[in-house]
This record gives sequence, structure tokens and C-alpha cells, in this order.
Amino acid sequence: MGDDSEWMKLPVDQKCEHKVWKARLNGYEEALKLFQRIEDEKSPEWGKYLGLIKKFVTDSNVVAQLKGLEAALAFIENAHVAGKTTGEVVSGVVTKVFNQPKARAKELGMDICLMYIEMEKGEVVQEELLKGLENKNPKIVVACIETLRRALSEFGSKIVTLKPVVKILSKQFESREKAVRDEVKLLSVEIYKWIRDALRPPLQNINSVQLKELEEEWAKLPSSPPKQTRFLRSQQDLKAKFEHHQAQGEPSDGEDEADTVAAVDAYELLEAVDILSKMPKDFYDKIEAKKWQERKEALEAIETLIKNPKLENGDYGDLVRALKKVVGKDANVMLVTLAAKCLAALASGLRKKFGTYAGQVVPTILEKFKEKKPLVVQALQEAIDAIFLTTTLQNLSEDILAVMDNKNPSIKQQTSLFLARSFRHCTHTTLPKSVLKPFCAALVKQVNDSAPEVRDAAFEALGTAMKVVGEKAVNPFLSDLDKLKLEKIKESADKVELAGKKGAGGEKKPAAKAPPPAEAPTKCSAPPRKAQAAASKSSAVPSKKGKPASTAGGKSKKAPESKDVIETELSAEACEEKAAGVLPASCMQQLDSANWKERLACMEEFQRAVETMDKADMPCQALVRMLAKKPGWKETNFQVMQMKLHIVALIAQRGQFSKTSASVVLDGLVDKVGDVKCGGNAKEGLTAIGVACSLPWTAEQVVSIAFAQKNPKNQAETLNWLDNAMKEFGFAGINVKGFINNVKTALGASNPAVRTAAITLLGVMYLYMGAPLRMFFEDEKPALLSQIDVQFEKMQGQSPPAPIRFTKKSASAEDEEGDEAEEQEEDVGGGGGAIDIIDLLPRTDICDKITSDLVSKIGDKNWKIRKEGLDETAAIISEAKFITTNIGDLPLALKARLSDSNKILVQQTLTILQQLAAAMGPGLKQHVKTPGMPIITVLGDSKVNVRAAAMSTLQAWVEQTGMKEWLEGEDLSEELKRENPFLRQEVLGWLAEKLLTLRTVPADLMLCVPLLYTCLEDRNGDVRKKAQDALPTFMMQLGHDKMDKAAGKLKAASRDLVVAMLEKARAVMPDKPAAAAKAGGGKGSAEPSRAASASRQPAGEDSVDSKPEVKKIRGGAATKKTPSPPKEPVPSPPSKDKDSNANKKPPSKGKAAASSQQGPAGKKPAAKTQKDEEDKSGPIFVLIPNAKEQRIKEEKQLKILKWNFNTPRDEYLEQLKAQMSTCFAKWLQDELFHFDFQRQVKAIGVMIERMESESDATISCLDLILKWFTLRFFDTNTTVLMKVLEYLKLLFAMLNREDYHLTEYEANSFVPYLILKVGEPKDGVRKDVRGILAMLCKVYPASKVFPFLMEGTKSKNSKQRAECLEELGCLIEGYGMNVCQPTPAKSLKEIAVHIGDRDTSVRNAALNTVVAVYNVSGDQVYKLIGNLSEKDMSMLEERIKRSAKKAAAASVKPSAAERTQREPPANPNATFRRKPAQEDPNKLNQARQNAQHSESSHPSIPKEFQLDLDMIEMDQSRVCELPDLVQHKLDGLLEPIKIPEPKMRSVSPHYDDLHNSTASTINFVISQVASGDINNSIQALAQIDEVLRQQDKAEVMSGHIDQFLIATFMQLRLIYSTHMADDRLDKRDIIKLYSCIIGNMLSLFSIESLAREASMGVLKDLMHGLITMMLDARVEDICDGQQVIRSVNLMVTRVLEKSDQTNMISALLVLLQDSLATTTPPLFSELVMKCLWRMIRFLPESINTINLDRILLDVHLFMKAFPKEKLKQLKSDVPHRTLKTLLHTLCKLTGAKILDHLSMIENRNESELEAHLRRVVKHSGNLSGQKSDRGNEKSGLRTEDRMSKGNVSDILSEIFKKIGSKENTKEGLTELYEYKQNYSDADLEPFLKNTSQFFQSYVERGLRMIESEREGKARIQTSTVIPQHGVDFSVSSNCEELKPAVYYERLKILRQRQGLENTSRQGVGGGEDEPQQRPPISSLLSSKPAVASSTDMLHSKLSQLKESRELYQQEHNPHSHSPTQPRSASPAANLDDLKKRLEKIKSKKQ
Repeated sequence: MGDDSEWMKLPVDQKCEHKVWKARLNGYEEALKLFQRIEDEKSPEWGKYLGLIKKFVTDSNVVAQLKGLEAALAFIENAHVAGKTTGEVVSGVVTKVFNQPKARAKELGMDICLMYIEMEKGEVVQEELLKGLENKNPKIVVACIETLRRALSEFGSKIVTLKPVVKILSKQFESREKAVRDEVKLLSVEIYKWIRDALRPPLQNINSVQLKELEEEWAKLPSSPPKQTRFLRSQQDLKAKFEHHQAQGEPSDGEDEADTVAAVDAYELLEAVDILSKMPKDFYDKIEAKKWQERKEALEAIETLIKNPKLENGDYGDLVRALKKVVGKDANVMLVTLAAKCLAALASGLRKKFGTYAGQVVPTILEKFKEKKPLVVQALQEAIDAIFLTTTLQNLSEDILAVMDNKNPSIKQQTSLFLARSFRHCTHTTLPKSVLKPFCAALVKQVNDSAPEVRDAAFEALGTAMKVVGEKAVNPFLSDLDKLKLEKIKESADKVELAGKKGAGGEKKPAAKAPPPAEAPTKCSAPPRKAQAAASKSSAVPSKKGKPASTAGGKSKKAPESKDVIETELSAEACEEKAAGVLPASCMQQLDSANWKERLACMEEFQRAVETMDKADMPCQALVRMLAKKPGWKETNFQVMQMKLHIVALIAQRGQFSKTSASVVLDGLVDKVGDVKCGGNAKEGLTAIGVACSLPWTAEQVVSIAFAQKNPKNQAETLNWLDNAMKEFGFAGINVKGFINNVKTALGASNPAVRTAAITLLGVMYLYMGAPLRMFFEDEKPALLSQIDVQFEKMQGQSPPAPIRFTKKSASAEDEEGDEAEEQEEDVGGGGGAIDIIDLLPRTDICDKITSDLVSKIGDKNWKIRKEGLDETAAIISEAKFITTNIGDLPLALKARLSDSNKILVQQTLTILQQLAAAMGPGLKQHVKTPGMPIITVLGDSKVNVRAAAMSTLQAWVEQTGMKEWLEGEDLSEELKRENPFLRQEVLGWLAEKLLTLRTVPADLMLCVPLLYTCLEDRNGDVRKKAQDALPTFMMQLGHDKMDKAAGKLKAASRDLVVAMLEKARAVMPDKPAAAAKAGGGKGSAEPSRAASASRQPAGEDSVDSKPEVKKIRGGAATKKTPSPPKEPVPSPPSKDKDSNANKKPPSKGKAAASSQQGPAGKKPAAKTQKDEEDKSGPIFVLIPNAKEQRIKEEKQLKILKWNFNTPRDEYLEQLKAQMSTCFAKWLQDELFHFDFQRQVKAIGVMIERMESESDATISCLDLILKWFTLRFFDTNTTVLMKVLEYLKLLFAMLNREDYHLTEYEANSFVPYLILKVGEPKDGVRKDVRGILAMLCKVYPASKVFPFLMEGTKSKNSKQRAECLEELGCLIEGYGMNVCQPTPAKSLKEIAVHIGDRDTSVRNAALNTVVAVYNVSGDQVYKLIGNLSEKDMSMLEERIKRSAKKAAAASVKPSAAERTQREPPANPNATFRRKPAQEDPNKLNQARQNAQHSESSHPSIPKEFQLDLDMIEMDQSRVCELPDLVQHKLDGLLEPIKIPEPKMRSVSPHYDDLHNSTASTINFVISQVASGDINNSIQALAQIDEVLRQQDKAEVMSGHIDQFLIATFMQLRLIYSTHMADDRLDKRDIIKLYSCIIGNMLSLFSIESLAREASMGVLKDLMHGLITMMLDARVEDICDGQQVIRSVNLMVTRVLEKSDQTNMISALLVLLQDSLATTTPPLFSELVMKCLWRMIRFLPESINTINLDRILLDVHLFMKAFPKEKLKQLKSDVPHRTLKTLLHTLCKLTGAKILDHLSMIENRNESELEAHLRRVVKHSGNLSGQKSDRGNEKSGLRTEDRMSKGNVSDILSEIFKKIGSKENTKEGLTELYEYKQNYSDADLEPFLKNTSQFFQSYVERGLRMIESEREGKARIQTSTVIPQHGVDFSVSSNCEELKPAVYYERLKILRQRQGLENTSRQGVGGGEDEPQQRPPISSLLSSKPAVASSTDMLHSKLSQLKESRELYQQEHNPHSHSPTQPRSASPAANLDDLKKRLEKIKSKKQ
């Protein structure tokens, strides 16, 4: 009992898993009570038991298990989370409960399973139960089958998927256990109740006894279908309905029953059989055998295989072709019958998959109907009927119509009967008018056929059509039939029984009923009765085809309404009798009077009679016949004729004028239309007839009559009348095809008036038809075509006028016509009567040209023959232009070529398929499956160009066919099954794009969903990305529920991932595209709906009205998930104005909005909206204490990613979202991360409005806000960017007011990205960014902004570099040199590098910045910027001089300067600086003061401008006056700071504009340089040469140099490989081309700025091309070839000299490496090395401009590829020597410093290069590599460390002894000089400090003498130009000036000793940190004075000897302290001291 008391105290959930069974039992009992008590299904209490429920049902104790089952059932029934446990619990029930002996346990287990099914988990339950059937325990199997039976009985076949259940029946019938067999028998009976005969085929193979028993049981079942008695949770409405019926004892709806019966198709339950692998191997040989018996054997073997009711999908093309050949060509009718049966079975077994082959087989079968033997005909009928079910009537229409005119009556009869049978399977939706119209036209012809069987078949077909689509739809097409025939058609219609009403055809009924729900959204704007008509739209082939017919049909439909509309022709007597009844007797008598006056009087009476006559009583035909009575239309008197014509118009206007009446008068009217006097009346009559009988009919009659005559005047005037009539009536219904033939006749007329009238008429037709009209006239003569084009151009841009005349109708006819027009409009997609030109084009049948020889050619083994076949095919198609759909076996032949191993042929095939698409038009639909689908396979090709060609072909096909055919069937899903990443990403991208535009999709798209989910987890990132992009569009078409259900079938891990993605996709799911704006009818009805939808439009859509359709839809979809949902009652305060304005716009998607609002939302969305609205009214930022500090801490501890990236990755995005979620309002965060940019703009607007009111919260979230803005800097949307910049300006202004300073953390995560935008191409953006940077300096130290800008100057974007340099100049001006970080020297050196930039604006900006430094620090700038090239230095000096002049001019005119300060410049780019007002005034004043001082000739500060700080510190009264005094004194000095002159700055934008305007032209010309046509290339080169030769124009080539050089060496390759080998080409042309290329190169490389733009890779290829050309023996053989080679030599020299030296050396190294690695001629490598030697010679000049790091990296890579051992193994040792020479020269020129340039080499310690360099440095005495500052002394110390101190001491002691002795003094000095060369860092101080000053001077003089002697010898020996790094910056590049410089140096030393030299002006040596006292002895020991000044290079030794020098000076020159003493101290120290003292003054003042 003690134990009991322990577990009794435990909580319930712990009891349930206790080891004691009693505890568990007690736990289960308590849990059961608890579960029954909890009312809230979402209570957290349920979560505790989620992991325990499986233990409840699998308890090992039987008693406890029983109670556990009860508790589990209660949990599942009540808990919302129970669904998560389905799999494990049902599995436990199957394995641990169903095997229990207790019936109660088994019953509870079944209840649990059924409860899970009720919770929508049926699929999981069913899966587990089916797994249980494989258990060896028969009890479990029986229980599983029984559970399945109960589930089916209660839930029905819609919930329980029967296909997997039916599959297992046969196996279970074979079980040894009788209990299993009995239970499966009961299950089969239950299944039969639901699907009836569909169950028979799958059970045909079971034991005959069992089958007999089953049949008996089935026979006992009631005929009424079963009903669902238990319902899912989502079916509660059905449950209520069912209970209501049960309570009242009423039967349920018949429709539901019908649906239930048809729920399962027998075909779906069958297993597919693969017959292709089982086919006899000799089948194709036998089927071609000459003996009919062998052919029969082959067919019988196939027939046996094909009898399987369901066949596996595969390539049946060859089999179908073989069977088709037998049907079409075999003479043995028995074999024809057998083949037809095989085709029927094949079509039945494959169903929709056979649709691919239908188009090939149907024409053959229809032709074969000429056979009269009943057996053959019956087999053919069965075959074609089976084939019809695999495709659509629309796809077969052209083939059927083609044989309807066949002369053989049997073919016509059987085709009509086939149509009748086909119509029975159609519905109003699947038989639209566009398809029905041509069939009816053909059948109407057959109704009048002479053969009675043909007529009867036609009646039956028309009757069936009438039954299917209704009398109203068919009648327009039967207008020409008499009553008798119409009645016969109606009789046939009454006899017809449609397939949908038969039991066998039950499966068709759901298809008929499906469209209305799919089209539900359209019902909100269209009358309900039009739903089906609207649904038919999706299957209409040509979108505008049916319009003419509907209009014409509308007129003819008056037949039942009025006899006058279609009236029979009256005899002359009848006419006279009727006319006499309404006309006066005198009138009748005088009609044919010989006296014209009597006839005139008669006509007047006639007119009066007509005017007074009632419409109903007017016998129009009789009256017009009277007018035609002799003399009739031959009337000679024009007055009488005018009256007659006027009366005709009156009769037509006032009476019920029929076409019969019109036929009587039209001849006469047309005859008089060209008459000068009567023409106007004739045209009036024609117009009146047009109103009465419709213009299309009248125009057709009139034109045909006119062109039957030979009178050109009549023809011209007829066309003129028609021209005007079209404008008045509009174009609707015009028979364009008929007109075009007559217009072509008119265009060919000899009379110019007729031609002119025809061209004018074409112009009017062009208004309505557009550019495609021209296609009809492309064969006309060029002169005529140009006239037509001129007419078309006149009409371009004009819109057709609104019609002012309309055809009149009777009231009832108008109603019908209204309906008709509406239906038609829906059919054609609201085309408004536009004509589809494609349907009117005359098409050529090319079937005869697609011969078997051509097909065999295309399939030949030899690729050349295959190519010939393809070429022929392309020629056939292009010659035919427009073709019919009948192209024989071409589709299959092309399909085979798409998988050709030769990719060129694949691309050619794709091109042909594109041709085919354009030539065939919409008829291409029937070929989608054969050559269409394989195009998708090609998308998996590894080559980009092949994939691109395939995609463009696919797009061309889809443009013609639409998407429906591509999505039907399993073909697309089969393609996606291929595990090819290229194919998957291309197809998914294509689907994502196309699905957006579709309103409905075939159900087969669902087959692609599992594969889409697979792609979401694909190993390829691109595939995953494309799959994610496609997810929202799939969901848009299929719905979230279906997608979610499909995800439920995945494995658990995949399922979780996919479900999460589905939720994300749901948030951005776009709306389906709404129908085009055709709501309800005309404009009148469209306006109200638009207004209504506008008033209801959600706020989320307001902002996207200006975007394209798809974007709008996205925006609309997003409103469902974002905080701007539909039906928002009051817009949020921030966006109130915008919303109200947006609502005023008439949105184009009113319908979509309305339909989305009418969804099953109920009341929930409204509540949600209200909640969101409340959220929006609250604060947008949440102020969380220390949150920012915590984020900073986490980033420092690396707990989160540091905000540092080149482009933002997803992880950064997710991290930012997570951080923002805590302190941003939810709705604001959603808006900020919304995919629609306008929503982001709106959110920024809200942030701007709330900035002031929530300033503290904004500052607390500042780091996150700035991070979000950095993401926007990577967007390309300018609207967002401008809004972001607007916010940032306001933000920094607010931060400044709040006196807030940015932290390092905030600045580092924002400023670098802001600087990216300073290089934006748009001026407005750059201006804003500059403004923000200026404001940034007020909240963040300028010295810390400086490094960010320095980093920005390294950008590849020239605009960014220029802007950053300008900003640096502004900072230096505003804040002085202290702002330069890390040191002024380092910063200035980096800035000065840009003076040599290739971009003008960058050069100018760099110069301006250096000038700004000059203004602040004077001549010191020359020391700070380091060594510059001569060119750069001259530019800088020139700029400084000009700035000094400007300053002088400005000082004369201070008023102008003041004015300039007050008024900012009009062009912000025209001046260097911004307004000084933006900077700190005190710092600016300091900058101006420094600038003024720097302009004086003397470097020290004049007394009047000095601050006496000692006095100020003592006297506080002066401090107050100080700012005024300084401000007053220096206001006039603003002008001098305006350095560089405005003129220079204004050049840049002008140049940019010029460059941009010419860039496209230059690109085009350069592209022609590489042309295969020599003449084109020469012309292009000539144009470029012209530009390069003109200095003022040459700059436009900047930025195009690489492009030009690439084109040049491509042309060189082309010459080498093609032109030189082509004997047909004149070699003089090649020489001419070579000359042009060489001339261009010489011009280009004479312009240094352009030459330096060539990149390394391009130079490598260029040098390769030039050297190859030099070695080409063929060139030498040509006349003038030697001259070309010499020119190339010269050009190579020029290229080497003028190119960027770094790039050239790198290029040559890589070229040498490649040449050694490959089998190039030895001479090639030799020439490359010669080029390298020449470059080595240039090194002394270029050593300071080259990038050593890059060159050493290339050398390292060379040595890695060719180690020392490998180089030595080469035949020649020259490469090895070349490399050594290069490295030795570099070491010689740079010394030990070269070891600091290995930064780009990874694992440098392992590099052979470093070891080599160390050896060279060690043994070299070169001192030029030493650095001039202490920071880099380490390299020098390395050598020192290696030398033992003892050795050094001994050697130097020995040398100094020699110097001290008289005999050896010269020898000693020489040895000391050489020793110093070898050991540059040896310390001489210990040996010198104890000696006298005289001895030191003696040593110094001796060393100088040796140095000068050796220097003179060196100068004589070398012929190379030595760079100008002399002892002073003023020394020029001439070598001769070096010698005087040495003497000048000696003189300077003497002057210093006597105190005559001003030590503050140092021209040599001396660092920034100390003054120049006198040169030390060691300064004379430079081994290479020509390379760098000795004092500069040995600066480190100055510091060591400093003390002794100062001591000596003080002893010998005690008065050397001058007023300039402060300058001799370190400037930095002085500055620090000055700052401290100023700070002290400032603190006292405060």
C-alpha cells in the first residue's frame, strides 16, 4: 500500500506512464474524465498528452489498455491537436489492439480509426490499415478489412479512396484463412454498392467460384445508390442536411446520387500494363512483310497485348505509324479491320495519353471510310470513336472538315455519323460556337447532297448538335435551309439520346456540371444564364473567330419572327397585284411610259405613296420590282433615275426590307454608283440597304457585282462608298477574306482611280485590323506595297471612329441578338468584333512535300544527311509561309531530332519548330504532344544556348496554342520526373510565369504538385529557388487545400518543410486574373460595376493601381493576409489621404475585388480587420530598455551575424525580421517586408509622420531602422530609394536636434552601404546622399566618416570614386587635416593615386581634394602625397597655381565672395564644396585661416594672424571677442577656397551626357569590327580610327577599350583561321584589313589614358593574336606581307610601352606560362620572353606605378605551375633566366621592401617565390627598398638579426682603422661604402659618436666623392631613362641634373652649419615628425641614387643620430633659434598642443 500511496499523489500525465499497471489504469480513468471535462478544444492541457496517446492504446496490460483506448478515443474526439498523433496511434491500434481477443478492444480500436477519418486524416488511417493487411496475424488482417469496410459504409467512396483498396482485393481473395476471404467478400460487396460495374474488371482474375458468389451477392443489392451517413468535421452543412432529410423522411437530391455513382472510374482502378517491352522483336519486320499471313500474325500478336484495358504510358509512335500504314495502304481488308481494332484498343488503353497520336491517325481512318464492307466500316467506327475520347473535337476539326467535301459519299456519310456520335459526348461548354460554326456550314452543304444516305447522316449530326447546345445556338447557321429541312433536323434532335443521360455515359456528366463552379467569379458581373457561355470561352480556339458569324446569324434569325426577313421570290404577276393594292392606278400605268415627264410624275406619286404607307402593309419586294420594270435601271433621264434611287432608299428605310428585295435592286444601284448625277442617290440607297440587311452582307454583294463589271468608275466609287460605310457601321461581321480578293483585283487594275480607292479602303481596314493586314499583300509589287505602307502610316495612331449606323431588327430579334452578342462576346473574350487575321490567311498544304524520302533523310544515320533533310524542311515551310495542320510524319521525325547527339541539329530543329509555329498558327494545338512536349525535354540540355533556343521555341508554341494543351495529361509531370536540374528550373520558371495569366487550368496540373514538392528539396539551389517562386502560382490555380492535402502524403520531415513553405506562399499568393473589362455588356453596364467595385476595393489594392495586371493581382492577394484586408471600414490615419484618393480612381480589377470579397469569409474577416485597425492606431515602435545594447553585445559575442555583406542573403533578412519583431508593430513589419514596393513606400510614409511623436522609440530602434534601409539600397526601385533618402534626411535632422550621436555599431552597419549609393547614376539620388553625408557628420565624428569614404574610393564605380573624393575634400576643408585617418600621409597617398585615374571626373575630384589639402597645409602637401608620376605632378601643380590665382582674384573682390557664400550655385556639381553653412562654423573658419596662410610665400605664420594663446589664457575678456574678430577678419576669404575652378567641374556631366548619347553607337561600330564580312570590319575600323585621331573626340572611347580590343583580336583569329585559308578571298583585302587593325592599334596606344584602360586578360589575348600573326608564314608570302610584319613589330613595341605596366607584365607572365604548358612553337615563347625583357627595361621608370603585389602573385602562380626543377627540364633555360632577371630587377629597385608585397599570396611561407626573394635581398646591396618611417623598420632588422654582433664590430673596426691611417684611408672609405651597400641597415653610430666632428666630416666627404664617381660611371654605361626620384621634388627627369644636385646638397650642409639654411623648408629626406638638421653620413650610402633620394630612403638613421647632431649645432651655432622655431617641432605635436590650449580657453569661457 505504501507504493500505492506514492503514485496516487502523482499528476495524471505521470500516472499514465507509470511502470505500475494499476497506476496507469488509474491515470487513464482520470484522463478520460479530464478529457470529457475540457470544453476548449485548443486548451494547452491537451498538449501534455500528445506524446502519451500511443502508450494509451499499446499498453501491455489488457485491463489498462481497454481503459486507455476509451481515454484515447475521448482525446481524439475533443482535442484540436489530436491530428498530429494519427500515424503512430493508428499503427499502434493495428499492431497491438486488433490482435486482442476482447471484442470491446477491437471495437474501440475501430472507433479510434473512424474518428481520425472524421478529423480529415483519412489518408493516413487508410495507409496504416493497408500496411496492416501485410501482417502475418490473420486477426489483424480481418480487423483491418472490417475497419475499411465500416469506413466506406459510413463515409462513402468520396472520403475513402478506393483505388488502393481495390488493388489488394485479389490478393486477399487468395488468402488461406476463411475469415479473411469472408471479410474481403463483404468488403467487395460494399465497394460494389458505391462504384457498381467499375469493380468488375479488377476482379476478373479471382477464383471463378468466388466471382460467382460475388455476382450473386451483387445481384441482391438494391439499385438505389448508398448514402454517406457519417461526415467529416468540414462537412457539417451536409450532416445537417442529411439529418433534416432523415427527420422528414425525404430522399436526398438525385444529383448527389449521380455524383456518388460516378465517383470512381473503372479505368482508374486498374493496374497499367507495359506492352512495349513484350512486343515481338520481329514485329516491325513482319508488318512490312509481303505475305499477308505474316502481317496478320504480327497484328494478332499485338492485338493480344493491347487487349489489356489499361496500358502503361510510353512511346507508341512507331507502333501507331505501323498500324496507320496498314489501315491506309494495306489491300487486305481483313488486316485493315484487325489494325483498326488494334488502334481502338490502344486508344482505350491509353486514353488521354493517346491524344498525341490522334492527329496522325484520324485523317487516314476518315479516308478509309470509302470501304463499303460492313466489318471494315464497323472496325473503323469503333477506332475513330475510341480515338475521339482521347482528344477534343477542336483538335480534330481541321481533319474532319477536310474530308467533308470529299467526292466519295461513303466518306461524307461516315464522317457526318462520326460527328453525330461525337456531338453526343459534348456539352455546351465543349462545343462552343467557334467549333460548331464550321461543322454546321459543312453539314448544311451535305443536307443538299444528292445521295440520300449523306443527307440523312447530315440531318442526324445537325439534330445532335441542336440537342446538345440548343436550338437557339444552332439556328443562325441554318438560315439558308427551308422549313422542311429544319423540321427534319428538329425530328432528329428529338430522337437523340445524349451520352450524359445514359448509364454508360455517366462519367461525362460531372464534366458537364463542373464548369459553373469554376466560373463562379464571373457571375458577379454577368447574368446567371450566361455562366455556361462564359465557360465555353476557355476552349475556343481562335479568340476572335466567331464574331462575324454571330452577327450574320443574328440577322438571319429573324426567320421565325417575320416572313419579310427571309421571303421567297415573288412572280411578276404577284408583284403587280400587290403593288396595285398600295399604289395609285395612274402611277401603275405611267411606270413604263415613253414620256419622261410622265415617268417623273409617276415617280413623285410613288414617293408620296411610300412616305404615307404603313410599315406592316408595305410590300417591299413588289415595290422594288415595279421600280425595276422597263425601262427600270436603264432609265435615260437622270431626274427620273434620281427619284427611283431615292425611292429605293425610302423603301429600305421604312419597310421590312429583305435580302430578296435587296437582290432585285443592287445591280441597278451598283450600275449607277459611278454616275456623276445619280451616284449620290445610289450610295444613299446602298447605305439604306446596309441598315436593313446588315453591312457585311450588302458589302459582299455590292463588291462582287462591281468587280463583275468592267466599269472602272463604278469600281472606284463602290470602294469609296464601302470606305465610308465601314466608318459609319463599324467593322463587325465584315467578311475580310472575300474583300481581300476583290481588293487585290482592284490593286492590279490599270485605272489609277480604282487603285487609289482600293488603297484608301485598305487604310480604313487597317484602322480595325492593324498591322497583320499587310501580310495579305506581301506578294504585291514593291512600288504598290510602298503606297500601301504610306497609307498605313497615315492611319497609324488613329483609333477607329464609333459607329453611327446600326442594322435594324424587330423587337424579338433584337432581344435574341442581344443575347447572341453577349454570348459571342464571352466566346471571343470581349474582342469587340475584331477579326482574327490568322484565321483568314490562305494556307498551303505541304503534306505532299513531306515525302517519305524527306522523313528518312531527317532520320538518317549520317548527320550531314540529317542536316540536309532539316534544311529542306525549313525551306519548304518558309516558302509556304502559312500552312495547314496536315504535315504528315514530320512531327515524329522532328521529335527524334530533338534528342539528336549533334547539338547543332537540335538547335536547327528548334528553329524549324519556331518556323512551324508561326506558319501553322492556332492549328498547332493538335501537334502539342508529338513534337511539342519533347521541346521541354531539351530544356534539360547542359548547354546554355541550346536551353535558350528551346525556351524561345516553347514560348513561340505557347503563344499559338495556349497553355491548356500543355497542362493536360501526364506528359508535363513525366518531364518533371527527370532528375535534371536544368530542366526543372527552366520548366518551373516557365510555369510560374504562365500560370499567372490563366483563369482556369486542367485538373492534370495536380500531377505536377508532388514533383514540385520534390523540387523544393532538390540539392540544386536554383531548382529550389524556382520551385519556391512557382509555389504561389500553383496555389493560385489549385487552391491551398489541395496543395496542403498533397503535402500530407509526404514523409514527415519533408511534410513539415513543405507545409511551412505553403504558408509563406499563401501570404503572397496572387489572385486569378479577372476577365477583361466586359462586365455585363456595353459601357453603360460596365460603369456601375466599376464604381461599385471601386467603393469596395481594399486599401491594399489602392497603391497598386498604376502597376501592370499581374502586380495588381499580387497586391490584391496580399490583402487577404496583410493588415489591409478587404472591407476595411476606416483607413488608418497615416494613409488616410492616399486611400481616399486611390478610391477615386476607377480600378481595372473591380471584378476580381468583388469576387474575392464574396468568398466564404463570413464574419471573421470583418473582426480581423477591426483588430488590425486597432493595431495601426497604436505606436509603430516599441521602446524596450537596453534592447539596443543587448543587440550590440550579441553581435560582439558573435551570437548573431555581423551586418557585413556584399549582397544581403536570406539569413540576414531572417535575422533582421526576428530582431524587429520585438520592437516594431506587427503590421508595420509586414508592410516593410512586403514584396510590393508601394506597400513599403506607404510604410516609410507612416514612419515619417510618426518620427517626431515617437522620436525616443525611433532612436531606440535606430540600428534596426538603419539596417532595413541598407537592404533597400540593394533594390533597383527608384521610388523606394527616393522615399528612403527622404526619411533619412529627416531622421538625421531629428537626431541632430535631439543631440544624439551614432554608435560605432550603428555607423558600421549603415554608412558603408550609404556610400554605395553616392555612385548612383541618377543625379537626384546622388544629391540626396551628399546631403545625408553632410548631416551625418553632425551626429557622427567626421574623422570616423573619413575611413568609410576612403574605402569608397576603391570602388569600381567611377561615379562613386569621384563623389567620395569630393566628400573627402569637403571634410578636409571643413575639419582640417585632423580628419584624415589613420594618418594624413597614408590617406593623401591613397587619394593622390586617383590623380592618374582613367576617368576624368575621378581625376578632377582627386586634384580638387589635394588642392583642398594644399589650402590647409601648404607645401607640406608634396611630402604627404608621396611620389607621383611626372604627368600627375604637372597636373597637380597646374591646378594649385590656378587655385592660387583664383584666391588672389577673390581677395580683391570680397563682396563677390560674400555673395557666393549666401547664394548656393545653381548647379550643385559646378563647385567643389557644398554651402559652408552645412559645416561647423568654427572648423570652417579654421580651414579658411589655414588656407589663407598657405598662400603666403613664407611658410611660417605671419604675426598678425597668430593667436597669442598665453595672453588669451590669462585674459578671459578677450575670449568673448575672439569669434567675432576671427569671423570678421575671415569672411572675405571664402572665395579662395573655391578651388578647382567651376569650369573644370562642369566638364564632367557634359562629358557623361556626350558619352551616354554616343555609347550605343560606339557599341554597334565595335561589334562590326569582329564581323565575318571583311568590308564591314574595315568600315568599322575606319570609323573608330577617325575618332581616335581627333584628340577632342578620342575620350568618347573611354570605357570601350576592352570591348574594342576583344573585337580586334577576334578579328585577328578570324583572319588566321578562316580568311587566310579561304582561297576565294582576295589577299589584298586581308592586307588592307591588317593595315586597318594596325593603324587603329597605333592610334589607340598613342593615347596613354585610353591605352591604360586595357585589362590584363584582354592584353594577354591581344599579345597572343599579334605574336601569332608575326609568326604566320602565310602573311610573309603575300605581297606587302613583310611591311605588315614590320608594322606589327612597331605596334607591339607601342603596346608594351603605353599599356598599364602592371597589366602588361601580368599578361605576358600568364601568356608565357600558357605557351610553356601547351605545344606552341618555341619561337612563340621566345617572342613572349623578348616582350618581358623589354618590360623589365621599363621597370626603373615604372616601379612606383606598378602593382607589385599583383605581379608577384602572377610570378608565384608561374613558379607553382613550373617549379625550379621543372623549368630546368625544359629544352631552353631562357624562361628560367627571364624569371630570375625579372625578380632580380624588382629586388634591385625596391630592396627588402619587396617582401611586404606578398600579401595576395596564400600560404606565402610555402611559396618558392618568397624563399627566392629572400636570397636575392640578402645578397643584394640595394638600399632603395628601405622605408622612410619607423613603423616599417622590421624588414631592415631581419638582416641585422642574422648578422652576429661580433662580426659586425670586427669588420667595421678594421675599416675605420684603415680610414684612420694615412696610407689606407682611401681604401678604407671604399670598403666602408661597399660595406654599407651590402648591409644597408648596419649601425655606424657606435663608431662615429666618439670621434671628432672633423673626422665625421672627412668620412662624409669621402663617401660623397665615391658616390658621385660611381654614379657618373653608371650614367655613362646605361642607356635607359632613369626616373626622376632625385634629391628634391623640383629635380626634373633629365639625368644630367643629378650631378649638380649632389653639389647642391653639399652646399646646403655647409649653409646649415653656418645657420644660413631655413631648416623648416626641407626638400630632401626628413619625415613629417622631425625637422631636417643636416644629412647624416649614412644618407650618402645609397647604392642607387638615381632610383630614390638617399635621405628619403635612410630616414630611420636620422633618428638614431639626432641627438648628436642637435648637440653639435647647439655648440657651434647657439643663435640658431629663429622666430620660426615652432615649425621645427613636430607638426602633429604642435597641433595637439594647440588643441589642448584652445580647449582650456573654451572651458574657461564657459
